[in-house]
Amino acid sequence: MRIVLTALIFLIGIGFVLAGIGFLVDPAGSAANFGLAPQGNQGLSVLRADMTAFFVVAGLAMLYGAWKRDGDAMLVAALLLGIAFAGRLVGVFADGTYPGFWLPMLGEAFVVVVTLIASRVLPHHIADGIDD
Repeated sequence: MRIVLTALIFLIGIGFVLAGIGFLVDPAGSAANFGLAPQGNQGLSVLRADMTAFFVVAGLAMLYGAWKRDGDAMLVAALLLGIAFAGRLVGVFADGTYPGFWLPMLGEAFVVVVTLIASRVLPHHIADGIDD
């Protein structure tokens, strides 16, 4: 189970880091895949900074947690994706739905569940030589 979970997290983490790099290198192209359209240089700058940060931090947290078998690191990704899911849920109630609205929510929920499971299954940090 741990090997499958670790491999799954590695794949998701790599995908997130690549998505973040995509926003850094080609923010307008990457934004189009998310239904976004930047308005001028300010919009490109926001995409480059914020979307890159979101995806790279979540991805690196997953990669680090899987590599070091550190369940605590998984909580970073779970929190980021949990907040993203909550934001989409607010959007459904405040703005209504759109075709395929459920797909990104399903993906975010999946990552939250996987990273929360990993946070419990993978060993936590060792304090004073005693495994938590």
